[in-house]
Amino acid sequence: MLISLDMTGEEPLYLQLRNAIVLAIGSKSLQEGEGLPSVRQLAEDLGINAMTVNKAYTLLKDQGFIEIDRRQGAKVMVTREAYPHFPERWQEQFTLLIAEGHARGLGREELLEMYETLCNNLFEKGGTD
Repeated sequence: MLISLDMTGEEPLYLQLRNAIVLAIGSKSLQEGEGLPSVRQLAEDLGINAMTVNKAYTLLKDQGFIEIDRRQGAKVMVTREAYPHFPERWQEQFTLLIAEGHARGLGREELLEMYETLCNNLFEKGGTD
């Protein structure tokens, strides 16, 4: 799993890490049941504090993307039940992104084209629809 973080960016490192792992799961680079590096190992690999990795893993667990077992470590286990309000949250965030794009001059067709391109790129990586 190749992860790169922007150490000088405004977005907190734990969120960058969380987002990178979600992208890997969504693109099927990380498969259901696949193990993740230990908190210490990933922190060492990325050159960040272990507490940062722990915070990202905890968020991923709370949101239903991974399961953590003391003996087996963290592994990908996406469960919809763990985050039942996801559709509403996703719709709110997506609406905001569309509004921001529209406010900056993007038209309906441009936004739809972007959406289509992004979906195609993501699904091509994962090989599924």
